[in-house]
Parts: sequence; C-alpha cells; structure tokens
Amino acid sequence: MSPEVRTIAQSGISAVSVYMRQVYQWMTAGLAATAAVAYGVAGSPGLQEVILGNTIVMIGLVIAQFGLVIALSSSVHKMSASTATALFLLYSILTGAVLSSVFVIYPIASISNAFLVTAGTFFAMSVYGTVTKRDLTAFGSFLGMGLIGLIIAMLVNVFLKSSMMDFIVSCLGVLIFTGLTAYDTQKIRNFGLGAPLSDGTAMRRGAILGALTLYLDFINLFLMMLRFFGGNRD
Repeated sequence: MSPEVRTIAQSGISAVSVYMRQVYQWMTAGLAATAAVAYGVAGSPGLQEVILGNTIVMIGLVIAQFGLVIALSSSVHKMSASTATALFLLYSILTGAVLSSVFVIYPIASISNAFLVTAGTFFAMSVYGTVTKRDLTAFGSFLGMGLIGLIIAMLVNVFLKSSMMDFIVSCLGVLIFTGLTAYDTQKIRNFGLGAPLSDGTAMRRGAILGALTLYLDFINLFLMMLRFFGGNRD
C-alpha cells in the first residue's frame, strides 16, 4: 500500500469521496484547459486564420475529438493512468480550439452570463445526483433517447434553418443535459462506491472517464444556454 493510500485509509476518508474528488478535479482541469485555449485562439488573428478560417483543419479537429472520446470511453481500462490523463487533456485542448469561435461570435457578457447559469445549474443537479435516494437509471435511458432525437433535430434544422425549431432544440437541450448531469453524477458515484482504493491506476482511469462524462455534460449545457443569451457581435 502506497503512503498516500495508507494516509487516506488512516484518515477514514471513504473510497467514493476520494474518487469523486478526483473526478471533479480533472473535470475542472479539462474545463480550464478548454477555456484557456479558446480564449487564446480567439485573441490571435493568426490562429483564427489557421483554425477557424480553414474548413479542413476544423473538420480534422472535430474528427480527432470524436476519435479521442471513443478511445477513452472504450479502451480507458487498457491504458496507463498517464495515457488516459494525457488523452483527456488533449481532448480538452482540441475542444478549446473548436469552441474558440464562441468568443468571436458572442459578446463576452453573453458568454459570462451563460457560463454562470450553467455552473449554477450543473452544481445543483450534480448535488442532487449525489444525495438523491431515487434510482435514476430509467430516467437516464429516457434522456439517452431524447439526446438522439435532439441530434437528429439539430441536423434537420441545418437545412430548414427554422428559428422556431432552433428555440425548441435549445429548450430541449437544456432539459436533457440538465437531467444527464444528475444521472451521470449518480452513475459515477455508484461506480465510486466500489472503487479500489488500493489501486491508484484503476482509480485514476475511472476518475478520468468520469471527468470526461461530466465535462461533456457541462460543455453541452453551456452551449445550449448560450443560445438563449444569444446576442452575437453582429
């Protein structure tokens, strides 16, 4: 048993507490990396030209994002802790590059308001998912189907360009990702109840996967909220 694990065991801290703390720490680190990269790209005309002004580069970044999510979700248990961490942070950086357009399209006031509302909503639903005694499994299945419908509606509206459908999509998106935050938090916490405190590598890999899940909930909820605060620079 490592000194760190021995100290935790002696202090009486439960495995789930250690696990959840790691999840939120890595999620926060990912969000910080995304925000820093997005702001940096948006503030650099040269980087804007390379990333936002080049369709091929943007498509490549999006494909790389999907590839990293799939790799982490399906193979994280086969990776070393350091590899899983590096891939998660790389994904966060790529997401920041893609989302840098947010700082170009929207005024900082709209971005700030959307972020604050998202943070408050995420915190409330994450707390609910942690403390509720209600099993949210069935609720999660319903939200999963709703997410599929949301993606289809967004793709259809690319061609229809309907402002009404865009509003409906935004409303549904906020509801779906708000619910997913509670559901995913409960699922991650339940996994943490059986977390192997003596296996630091397994704990880290599980924490990275949990962080990625909540990171995606936060980012998508933020983007949906941003639709309501709107007010592009034009």
